[in-house]
Amino acid sequence: MRIHHLNCGSHCPLGGFLFDGSSRGLLANICTHCLLVETPKCLVLIDTGYGLKDILRASARRLPVTWPLFLNTRLREQDTAIRQIEALGFSSRDVRHIVLTHLDFDHAGGIADFPEAAVHVMSGERQAAENARSFVSRQRYRPAMWRDVTDWQMYEPDGEAWFGLSSVRDLRGLPPEILFVPLPGHTLGHAGVAIKSEGHWILNAGDSFMHNGQLDLAHPYCPVGIKAYQAIMSSNRRARIDNIERLRKLKQEHGNEVSIFASHDTGQLASMRYGNVSG
Repeated sequence: MRIHHLNCGSHCPLGGFLFDGSSRGLLANICTHCLLVETPKCLVLIDTGYGLKDILRASARRLPVTWPLFLNTRLREQDTAIRQIEALGFSSRDVRHIVLTHLDFDHAGGIADFPEAAVHVMSGERQAAENARSFVSRQRYRPAMWRDVTDWQMYEPDGEAWFGLSSVRDLRGLPPEILFVPLPGHTLGHAGVAIKSEGHWILNAGDSFMHNGQLDLAHPYCPVGIKAYQAIMSSNRRARIDNIERLRKLKQEHGNEVSIFASHDTGQLASMRYGNVSG
């Protein structure tokens, strides 16, 4: 299977280095790392980033008011998954499956651009999204983004062990080289997606961590801005911290077999695009 690494939305909050740990100017550069997987039968999209309706401001209900302002989101049509997929010579109809790490607005905004795709998500995530009550939940979950989905594929956190992580399972209609890895904490139904290609696994850990320094084996660290953002957005702080520890252990014990990346680490995106998949 061939894997394409896409940036489907950029956030440039004021704070630069304090957010991404590398920018020299006033603004940070935070990506939304999505994957396009070419399988023998179809295309599979792992997270969608922002979609055309977000760019075109099709509805005031699609995006929250506060978060894009705080994140200084750069909405560009050429960054949407559909436009990048078309640039590769495919069409929206070729995308038959969308696998979501979670339903936050910056990960689910492009669902509507692929109306024929089945949408795979953890059951607990959809339940949390449909029953949002708190201010943060109502900001992060935007039902307008998925109200037209007709083929939901939902999963309970049960399955087999995988490199020390539990309840890992395959997905309906997809090759056994694509797995769902429950990683709750950032949201209640958050999950990672593992993919095996050319004998090596990569793990899209979504927002279970947000900076590569959090998995540093010698001296774990996280820029203060993104650390604060993680705390604000955590649905279960203890579970999130525990899963970071599990991911660090996975890297320590199986780093040669599995490369781990976060959705919003721009440095990791660049490395994986150019073949350095050390994670």
